[in-house]
Amino acid sequence: MITDLAQYLVSALSLGGLYALMALGLVIVYGILRLINFAYGELVMVAGYGMLIIGRSPWPWIFVAILSILCAVIAALVMERVAFRPVRNSSPTTMLITSFAVSTLLQNLALLIISPRPKVPRLPAVFTKNLRFGGVRIDVLDLSGLIVSIVALLALTLFLRKTVIGLALRAAADDFTMTRLMGVRANMVIAAAFAISGLMAGIVALFWIGNTRSTTPTIGLEPVLIAFIASVVGGMSSLKGAVVGGYVLGFLTIGLQTWLPRDVNAYRDAVLFGIVILVLLVRPEGIVRPVWSREAR
Repeated sequence: MITDLAQYLVSALSLGGLYALMALGLVIVYGILRLINFAYGELVMVAGYGMLIIGRSPWPWIFVAILSILCAVIAALVMERVAFRPVRNSSPTTMLITSFAVSTLLQNLALLIISPRPKVPRLPAVFTKNLRFGGVRIDVLDLSGLIVSIVALLALTLFLRKTVIGLALRAAADDFTMTRLMGVRANMVIAAAFAISGLMAGIVALFWIGNTRSTTPTIGLEPVLIAFIASVVGGMSSLKGAVVGGYVLGFLTIGLQTWLPRDVNAYRDAVLFGIVILVLLVRPEGIVRPVWSREAR
């Protein structure tokens, strides 16, 4: 029983950490622009194909991983500059449609330029290994994901609290108009938000593709849906809510996968979404309530 519980905790914390990073990447942009960027999943795809292409070099895998994450950050900055900045002052519907257009464009570019078939990037051999602590078997991939997600969350927290750009991002998420009136450059803040979004997507891609063992033009579809659900459950207007929602979704996913009867396991996603609906019926604003709502102003 204790062994099963320890295994469950490691797997749930690892998956929840990745879900939290996904949700943060979505919410940090939404907090400023009120844009649900459904092209966010394609940043995962860009990092995946970065692993595929850069991985053909003789460089150590750690450099491949860093450069792949950098590809996602650059793609996010280009996405903001080319696609979203020209329509920034348009209606939220226009920006939402733009995000779908960017998503479709990037998927089709990957289909035409690379391949519609799954491609297997170079992954470190350690991702296939596992460790044993007493009777507990822990996959190195899960343990790595757990450690990296915690480090990334702590680093982002320090960045938001201790740096000028981080403080500007937090202020803009609360009241973007007032932040601009205080002299903070809008372009800098929004570009920083997209860069962090790309960074989160790049980190997630390493472990997501490490788990699936392949990348495709549609590899980002599931991560962006998970990020959206986790952020809604946690609270779209709160960075803390994104983290809470990610971990809640991770624990629910692993819990249902572990303890649902075999006959019911095929309907795991339906059960999961049913639980999500129940949570939203009780807390429609999410688990973490915003300090204030923009509508009240």
